[in-house]
Amino acid sequence: MKKIAIVQSNYIPWKGYFDLIASVDEFILYDDMQFTRRDWRNRNQIKTPQGIQWLTVPVRVKGKYHQLIKDVEIDGCEWAKEHLRAFEINYKRTNFFQEIYSLIEPIYCRGAVKYLSDLNRDLIKNICNYLDIHTVITTSSDYKIIGGKTERLVDLCIKAGGCTYISGPSAMNYIDPDIFTRSNIALEWFNYDGYDRYPQLWGDFTHNVSILDLLFNAGRDSRKFMKFTNL
Repeated sequence: MKKIAIVQSNYIPWKGYFDLIASVDEFILYDDMQFTRRDWRNRNQIKTPQGIQWLTVPVRVKGKYHQLIKDVEIDGCEWAKEHLRAFEINYKRTNFFQEIYSLIEPIYCRGAVKYLSDLNRDLIKNICNYLDIHTVITTSSDYKIIGGKTERLVDLCIKAGGCTYISGPSAMNYIDPDIFTRSNIALEWFNYDGYDRYPQLWGDFTHNVSILDLLFNAGRDSRKFMKFTNL
């Protein structure tokens, strides 16, 4: 009864993204969808003494209005130093700063990475390894898929040998459940409610920041504040 989830890659995603990964047998990065600007693909949030701060990976979009996520190129390399500096400035007081910084620093310092998808995938896999999440992670471009929005998801599930598709709740706005039913694939909705708070710096607590906020503050105990340990 293989479970599948299919989600576009995000830059250092929030903890719910990793709980969804942990809930399935294969997590497919939906990288042959059109890139959307000012979205989670190339940016995310951290906490600072001044409030929420966006960290954005600059990408080449001029004149490329219909490019796919897998084709999006990173623009320059200075941003990597800036992001590492932001982590240091805002999380150096946390109990697990050095441990988590050492985990991610090699990815930022290894030299220029050409494609955004490669950066996102490497960071996601690295964090999964730290959290002992052993889900197989693939990309949709590994498969030849057909059809519209829901049909493409169903086709991916079939080609990946999935029996159950687990989706985030926001997809209720466009997924047609009947297409899954006709293909004998069970459709389930992941629930992001009910997260416990963890020790967090800088003002009012918020769940909706990069998982790095949780990792810097809780280290290996981050699992206690996530859902996948109870799946």
